Amino acid sequence: MRYFLRLLFLAFALASAALPVDFAALKPEGYVSDFARVVDPTSRAELERYCRRVEDATGTQLAFVTLDTLAGEPIEDVANSIYRRWGVGQKGTNEGALLLLVVGDKRTRLEVGYGLEPMLPDGFGGSILREMRPALRQGLYGEALLAAAQTIGARVASAKGVELNTAPVRRHTTRREQHIPWWVVLGGLAVLFWLLSAGGSGPGGLLAGMLLGNMMGRGMGSGRGGGGFGGYDSGDSFGGFGGGDSGGGGASSDW
Repeated sequence: MRYFLRLLFLAFALASAALPVDFAALKPEGYVSDFARVVDPTSRAELERYCRRVEDATGTQLAFVTLDTLAGEPIEDVANSIYRRWGVGQKGTNEGALLLLVVGDKRTRLEVGYGLEPMLPDGFGGSILREMRPALRQGLYGEALLAAAQTIGARVASAKGVELNTAPVRRHTTRREQHIPWWVVLGGLAVLFWLLSAGGSGPGGLLAGMLLGNMMGRGMGSGRGGGGFGGYDSGDSFGGFGGGDSGGGGASSDW
């Protein structure tokens, strides 16, 4: 019976993990929607301020989105789905851009609205994503997004003949990596396998089940819990997107 229950639990877990993810159901948190929780608060606040300035000066709306995973979906489809559901840019002008950063898959996508395609052609979008790679490889996600925001904002402002006056404040920060010693990992795995081999009876089997359940829970958690930062209140800076549309123009890359 115990073995049957284990198999049933495993089958349920695998089936749940295979369910399609409705990315379009996500709701914007501001100009920056950090669902992966990887952008530091200082960078996020500066991005919000800068995007507000870009919209006020040029009418262009920028959206920055982070996710933990694509769940097997093409990044182009995910970015376009979110873009069109949220309506980035104003209806009629369609001057918007969405930059999607997928941490677990190490993928980036710049989705460009119809109205911005002449200002942000695919080749230029690709260069923006390539310039982000060094910061992304260091885990400096906020810095990478700030650099991209500055490049996009400056390009749009120049094309429209307006002045933004200020650039986003960018700060290179270092992250202390917390490595778990290899011998601790191996020891933990050995203990777990020993407990599982006990046949599931007694305290050992109970502890093994708890450990396995905890690992499964972490693996199946929502995308909002993947990073180290909490939620963000955009305050009065973000008034919502305006109903813009995109036909799939832009660029994709990885790091």
